[in-house]
Amino acid sequence: MAAAAPPPPPTPTPTPPSTVPADSTPIGHPLFSRVRLAAPSDVPHIHKLIHQMAVFERLTHLFSVTESSLSANLLSSPPFRSFTVFILEVSPKPFPENSPHNTNPNYTPVVRILNSDLPVDDPEREIFKSEDENVVVAGFVLFFPNFSTFLGKPGFYVEDLFVRECYRRKGLGKILLSAVAKQAVKMDYGRVEWVVLDWNINAIRFYEEMGAQILPEWRICRLTGDSLQVYGNDN
Repeated sequence: MAAAAPPPPPTPTPTPPSTVPADSTPIGHPLFSRVRLAAPSDVPHIHKLIHQMAVFERLTHLFSVTESSLSANLLSSPPFRSFTVFILEVSPKPFPENSPHNTNPNYTPVVRILNSDLPVDDPEREIFKSEDENVVVAGFVLFFPNFSTFLGKPGFYVEDLFVRECYRRKGLGKILLSAVAKQAVKMDYGRVEWVVLDWNINAIRFYEEMGAQILPEWRICRLTGDSLQVYGNDN
C-alpha cells in the first residue's frame, strides 16, 4: 500500500530540559539518560550501532551501509516528516546545562534517571564518546511516517531500535520506544509499528509487556537487490 504524505508536525516551543528530572532522585550509581534528535555529527556513531545490530541479528552478510550513504540519506529532511533518528545517550552525571543538544528547535530532549546498585562497565566508552563531557551514545531508534488507510491517519514505522549490550535490561529500550510513541500521540498519529525476529524471545516479551500486539498472521514482503533492479531495467 502506498504511503501518503503525513500532515506537517506542529511547531513546538522548545524549553531546555532540566538535567535532573523533578520526579527523580539519584541514588546508588545513577545513570542519566537522554533521548534527543540525531545531528550530522552522530553519523559515525549511528554507523557503528547499525553494524553492532547486524552482528546481533546475525545479518552481517547484508551489511553494506557506509557513513557516506547515511550522511546522504539521513538528517536531510525536517524531523518527523521523513527518516528520523533519536539518539540515546547516558552519563553517570547530569547532562551539562550548556549542551547544544538542549536547544534543538524541533524536539526537546527527554531526560530520565535510572538507579543501579553497581556502575555500568562500558568497554567501548571511548569509541562511543559524545560531544558532551562524560556522555556516551548507548543506542538509537530510526523511524519514519507511514499511513493507515483503515484508521485514516498517519503513523510511525520503526525501522531499527538498538541498545548496546552493556546497557540492556535497564529500561533504556523502553525509554527509546516510548519517545517515539509520545511523539506519535503529540502529532495525533494513529499507531506505531515495527517488526521483531521470531527467535528474539526476550524482545517479544519486552514488547508484549509494553502493550504491543504481536501479529503472527502478517509476513514481511521485500523486493531488494537484483529482484528490485529488474524493475529499473524494465522498459
